[in-house]
Amino acid sequence: MKHLKKDVHKRYVSLLAIALWLILWQVASIVINSNILIASPIQVVTTIAKLIFEKSFWFSISSSFLKISLGFILAVVTGVLLSLGAYHNVFLKEFFTVAMRVIKSIPVASFVILALLWVRARNLSILISFLMVLPIIYTNVLKGVESADQELLEMAEVFHMSGFRKLKFIYLPAVMPYFVSACSVGLGFCWKSGIAAEVIGLPKNSIGEQLYEAKLYLMTKEMFAWTVVIIGISVVFEKLILLLIKKLNHALTKELLEK
Repeated sequence: MKHLKKDVHKRYVSLLAIALWLILWQVASIVINSNILIASPIQVVTTIAKLIFEKSFWFSISSSFLKISLGFILAVVTGVLLSLGAYHNVFLKEFFTVAMRVIKSIPVASFVILALLWVRARNLSILISFLMVLPIIYTNVLKGVESADQELLEMAEVFHMSGFRKLKFIYLPAVMPYFVSACSVGLGFCWKSGIAAEVIGLPKNSIGEQLYEAKLYLMTKEMFAWTVVIIGISVVFEKLILLLIKKLNHALTKELLEK
């Protein structure tokens, strides 16, 4: 009961904070009083209501969503595999760590411009979102694997526990908190970097193209509307992914307790 009340209170506070920001936004639009510089929340909602009836709106969302999601999934798979290799080999650890530091230090804009030499604009958001998320997944998963209880691992060796069972009952519980944190941070990064790549590369039927055209023709309401859409998609995607991970973690924990 206490947990339920706490959850309701947290949601109430979140809604209150959102409402306060919307009020501040509305006040700012009234004070500035320029449709070119800032659009009001009401104007943005009206614009989104018009956009949802256009085919190009849904084509752009589906195209960007699929490509950025693909980049994120590839980064997760690759990051996990590289971290496992690094855990078992000191040279690979140093080799991959140098690469991850380089990737993290290069600005997104530089990556986008360089990537345009290697891939077509339509695949640019896949590569950029992949590169931005990869170091986050790699670093966190490696830390999680290295944090596994050494005494449990020694005990597993004594009782000749198979590699699969060690992975399932020792490594996974240690890695999951780090993995969840990495996914939470990485999801935000993949959307920001993916859309930035689209704005520069201008692939057809993409959110980035729509944003650029709105900026080019000083369509401020459309720019704000697309920005709100990006935030909404990013939040929903993050909630779905984290919910899936949470359910998998819950199933794993339940099985461990039953054992």
